[in-house]
Amino acid sequence: MWPRDVELMLACWLAVSPFVFQHPAEEPLWWINDFATATVIGAAALCSYWPRTRYAHLVTLATSFWLIGFGRLGAEMPLPPALQNALVVGFILMMTSILPNEASRPPRAWRRLEALRGRSPCE
Repeated sequence: MWPRDVELMLACWLAVSPFVFQHPAEEPLWWINDFATATVIGAAALCSYWPRTRYAHLVTLATSFWLIGFGRLGAEMPLPPALQNALVVGFILMMTSILPNEASRPPRAWRRLEALRGRSPCE
């Protein structure tokens, strides 16, 4: 489940980034965007741990598109560091959100086949 762990870490980073990049007080939308997307990403990553909602991490894919759009269309050029952060985090989330929960294990069908043969799937 390492992809979900990475998504949780990025959600924490998004929650802290307004303080790191010192968002201006006259841009409350930047603050709201970072905290809201951090909440959505963290909730989706945590829900992915439960087997019934194991595909909840795909919500992160939609959120990553939102972050990229917000970062790119949010201001004039050159982009401020806070919006560059939204772009980079969005691209990283896009890469990790498509990975399955058990990315470091063999596919389930292979594990079932190995169990029928009586061997451990990790040997």
